[in-house]
Amino acid sequence: MHSRPQPNLGKWFITIFIIFPLLITQLYPLLWLLLYSLKNNDEILSGGIFSLPSYPRWENYVIAIQNGHYLQYLFNSLIVTFSSIMILLFFASSVSYVLSRFRFRFSQHIFLLFLAGMMLPMQSALLPLNLMFKNLHLLDTRWSLIFTYSAFAMPISVLILTNFMRSIPRELEEAAIIDGAGPIRLFTSIIFPISRPAMMTVSILAFISAWNEYIIAATFISSKSLKTLPFGAYSFVSQYAVNYGAIGAYLILAALPMILIYVFLSEWIMRGMLEGAVKG
Repeated sequence: MHSRPQPNLGKWFITIFIIFPLLITQLYPLLWLLLYSLKNNDEILSGGIFSLPSYPRWENYVIAIQNGHYLQYLFNSLIVTFSSIMILLFFASSVSYVLSRFRFRFSQHIFLLFLAGMMLPMQSALLPLNLMFKNLHLLDTRWSLIFTYSAFAMPISVLILTNFMRSIPRELEEAAIIDGAGPIRLFTSIIFPISRPAMMTVSILAFISAWNEYIIAATFISSKSLKTLPFGAYSFVSQYAVNYGAIGAYLILAALPMILIYVFLSEWIMRGMLEGAVKG
């Protein structure tokens, strides 16, 4: 007689403990916002949290795309975000390579100086950056956002990449040096490819920060043709009325690119976050 397997209560408890916060923090806001975007103002202001619309008002999404200048602002956000990530990866990986593989007099001081930048809020540099970009004729251009986002993402990126590169065995470099490889080839052929998980982690953090940022963009950008996605939600707020349904639809559309990126690149994202965290 074989005894019936007993239920693993600990496993069930851990599963519930993980799923419950997921439902509260991730799925609930999305479901609420989706229902919100399919209602008119009367249903939103008088209905319950999960009250269904009398009929789905998909025209809110048409209004969001047309009146909120969604496609134009989406294009601007994509250019600014991915350009800042490319600049960030180039400079952060170069600096981290030097700090992790070479020893010179002030290397540790330079590393600590980068870490000190993590304590500086982006908004605290609004005035000096505004004056600097004005003198350089970069104000009201995409470059003002690209340079700012990449610069303020440098400290955490250098921390992650430097610690990751320090964990790479030096025997790989020694073998390449015997074959005649120089510092640049060592970086491009060995260090850079191995560091891709950490670079994925850095890219994710920089993407989220730049994609959702509003204050810097509102300060440096005044031309309507250069505004980014966060500005679109204010297109439906006037002095006497607010189109809440269109705002909800616009927020769904604004979050859609991030959701699609996670769906199609989830394996790379998880691998980058885990390997970058473990080795970093």
